[in-house]
Amino acid sequence: MIPTEMDVVVATEPGGPEVLELGKRSVPSPAAHEVLVKVDACGVNGPDIIQRRGHYPPPKGASDLLGLEVSGEVVAVGGDVTKWKAGNRICALTNGGGYAEYVAIDASHCLTIPEGVSLTDAAGLCETFFTVWSNIFHGHDVKEGMNFLVHGGAGGIGSTAIQLGAAMGLKVFTTAGSAEDCHYCERLGAARAINFHDEDFVETVREAGGADIILDIIAGDYVERNFKAARHDARIVQIAFNKGSKMEINLMPVMLKRLTYTGSTLRSRPDSFKTAIASELQAKVWPLFPKKLVTVTHSVLPMSQAAEAHAMMEAAQHRGKILLKP
Repeated sequence: MIPTEMDVVVATEPGGPEVLELGKRSVPSPAAHEVLVKVDACGVNGPDIIQRRGHYPPPKGASDLLGLEVSGEVVAVGGDVTKWKAGNRICALTNGGGYAEYVAIDASHCLTIPEGVSLTDAAGLCETFFTVWSNIFHGHDVKEGMNFLVHGGAGGIGSTAIQLGAAMGLKVFTTAGSAEDCHYCERLGAARAINFHDEDFVETVREAGGADIILDIIAGDYVERNFKAARHDARIVQIAFNKGSKMEINLMPVMLKRLTYTGSTLRSRPDSFKTAIASELQAKVWPLFPKKLVTVTHSVLPMSQAAEAHAMMEAAQHRGKILLKP
């Protein structure tokens, strides 16, 4: 029996983690192309924090609630849905609404649970795998043996990028903030983890011939340092700005090295794009579980502790994903 009302997490106003509180909403009804999912767990991600602060409004038509990925059980399907039925266990990318007991999701953005992955742990898969796959591999000629530099290797995006890069035959370099985090990254498959407090990643990567691909969530002074660490014809992908998005930089290396400097956000991409990424992940990446890929869950907290989950993420002391359970 599907209830009419559900518990959700609401942001009472833009601000810090303390603005997150439990609230009530009506259970959504799935549109013709959607499924209604009873949420087992949802992932906590960087865009959730930015939205909570008031700087990342949801796309038109999307839920105003936080939460961009979930796992759970399909409990109802729209009239046009043929792939899924009630009782299916799935993980999915959402446009919002994951911090709730129920969420309506585009059916083509749902995936099966990979082999060897628990239903709860699966909640932390989609946002990072969609992001890394779409930015690094989708539509690009990525060859085995390329040098791949991943910044912030111990976090959710970093943990996924290291594993996926290594599974695809890339030589992965990563930066992290402690010896323990470096060991963690190397266990995930990094060929070399660089403690940024003690070493200069530019020197280390250049000694290895330079990076062919760089995935950066830091920005700030890392932008110019990435230019220096990059090999000729390299591709640098910016997906977050932990040290700020405004800086004065010398663009001469971009021209002299023929660098491609790009970036993207996933949430604003068309539904058709996300459908294509979901299809590629299901066919090319999900079969790599559990031999070459594993889930990395740092903490699972009750939804009532969403504020604590956000504070934990902002402190950047976690390894892997932070999840919330209704």
